Amino acid sequence: MIAIVDYGMGNLRSVLNAFEAIGAPARLVTDAAALREAAAIVVPGVGAFADGMANLRARGVADVLADEVLVRRKPYLGICLGLQFLAREGREHGMTPGLGWLGGVVRALAPSDPRCKVPHMGWNDVVVERPCELFRDLDDRATFYFLHGFQLDAAGDAGAEAAVAATASHGERITAAVARDNVFGVQFHPEKSQEAGLQVLRNFVKLA
Repeated sequence: MIAIVDYGMGNLRSVLNAFEAIGAPARLVTDAAALREAAAIVVPGVGAFADGMANLRARGVADVLADEVLVRRKPYLGICLGLQFLAREGREHGMTPGLGWLGGVVRALAPSDPRCKVPHMGWNDVVVERPCELFRDLDDRATFYFLHGFQLDAAGDAGAEAAVAATASHGERITAAVARDNVFGVQFHPEKSQEAGLQVLRNFVKLA
């Protein structure tokens, strides 16, 4: 079973529908027991980094995630905010510690081109920078749907830089996907990215 973590934020139903569309057994979970039963874990989400981390911690999910993913080595897929949680800290309305699994910081987008609006919303090419199981059977420049105003900035953090698997461009270089061992994250929304997005989810399910 694929556990989709319900921590009170995000478009959970559309993510669940996407997994159902590819025939993957998935369900929304809110408690630690269900996470421990899962074969793989998905953390979606849209919204503020600080609110999301507060919800994960208040519900006792953050510690369970660390045990299931880092110790028991279950595949993890973070979508949008779920990727950003992997950073060392978020810098929105102050500093908020993240899960810290990959390093880097989450900061506001700062495109150099004034034509590139924030939030970054719409379809964008994604460039696969290194081999990554999530992008198997996809073009090296597949197109995905984005909706975000912040990103995981890996610059200057060797661990985070090494985890960047794909990038996009929106007036600056954007971390589009990360991968390290059994931990994966995508800044785009595969559940809204038609066939390319469904293929990313199929590839994740194979890891489970």
